[in-house]
Amino acid sequence: MPRSPKPPAPATLPPAVADRPRPAHLADLFWSFTLLALQGFGGVLAVVQRELVDRKGWLTNEEFLEDWAVAQILPGPNVVNLAVVIGDRYFGLRGALVALAGMLLFPLLLVLALAVVYAQFSGHAAVSGALRGMGAVAAGLVGGVALRMAGALRTHPLGPVAGWAFVAATFGTMALLRWPLAWVLPVVGGAACAVTWRRIAP
Repeated sequence: MPRSPKPPAPATLPPAVADRPRPAHLADLFWSFTLLALQGFGGVLAVVQRELVDRKGWLTNEEFLEDWAVAQILPGPNVVNLAVVIGDRYFGLRGALVALAGMLLFPLLLVLALAVVYAQFSGHAAVSGALRGMGAVAAGLVGGVALRMAGALRTHPLGPVAGWAFVAATFGTMALLRWPLAWVLPVVGGAACAVTWRRIAP
């Protein structure tokens, strides 16, 4: 008599991941990223760090810093890449697809609706002033999160001195020299990866 096929074994997580909060199921993953995406008006980095690290505890500050760096290297929007990475970590391919759907489905509908409204009222001075004001707030949010993320440099293999040196190099090349991101990532990011690899290599 043929044996019935065994159900697939659940994805095993490293102890550091399995011992802390995680998405309860795919629906939790979907709605978490949907709500996250709907809050991300301009200052999405601040929202992502607060939701995933501070509120849900799915990532530590150090893990968030590392995963965000990976998301920046991959093609496509950073926050979408991060959602795919986290979804795959907990539920495999299904989790990656569900997290991607959560990030894009409802925000896409909202953006389409806002585009119609903006087309009708974009000529009003009040609308233009409001958008500029929100841009200033978004810049402040990103700056505040950057300072919070910098705390992870204390435990990074680079150490605080080298870590801050690369922070300064990144700021200088982008803000002062006006290098495009396509240059900054391979030059400054590549140097940081090389130094880190040399320090952790046996």
